[in-house]
Amino acid sequence: MEIFDIVDENGNPTGQTIERKEAHKKGICHRTAHIWITRMKEGRRQVLLQKRAMNKDSFPGRYDTSSAGHITAGAGPLESALRELEEELGICAMPSDLEFAGTFRIQYQSEFHNALFRDNEIAFVYVYQKPVEIEKLVLQKEELDGVEWFDLEETVEQCKMHNQKFCVPLEGLMTAKRFLET
Repeated sequence: MEIFDIVDENGNPTGQTIERKEAHKKGICHRTAHIWITRMKEGRRQVLLQKRAMNKDSFPGRYDTSSAGHITAGAGPLESALRELEEELGICAMPSDLEFAGTFRIQYQSEFHNALFRDNEIAFVYVYQKPVEIEKLVLQKEELDGVEWFDLEETVEQCKMHNQKFCVPLEGLMTAKRFLET
């Protein structure tokens, strides 16, 4: 059972907690960490996206953030980002390997697996730019079915057109993109 901190509009814990299932049933605000893995190839910026496992409670089988996950009660965004990278992709990063790019809000409700899912979260965005070879990653099969490099600009355009191949949070991708352009 995962327990989250209930947070205010700025992502600050309120001192109350809630179980994951209840947070998504009621749309209670909680936190996530999103890590965008990027590289330059032939003069173009690429982003690594994960293909979500078919058993996921939201957006199964679609391409999403390089690595992301909920921040459990009492944990901080950076330590959660480091944990997610290692759990999902087998990347053992140091805190200095992640660059903080900002935060953004995710709010939506949809139906998945015949159940209403309400998401309400503050996402903390990090960028990871160290070399990554897909063949050497250790994928967490419960979470993802694979990973693939995509052209960053093309991915932004596809997400703007709501291409169903992706469930990438556009605002999160844009937060990382703006950070990379500075």
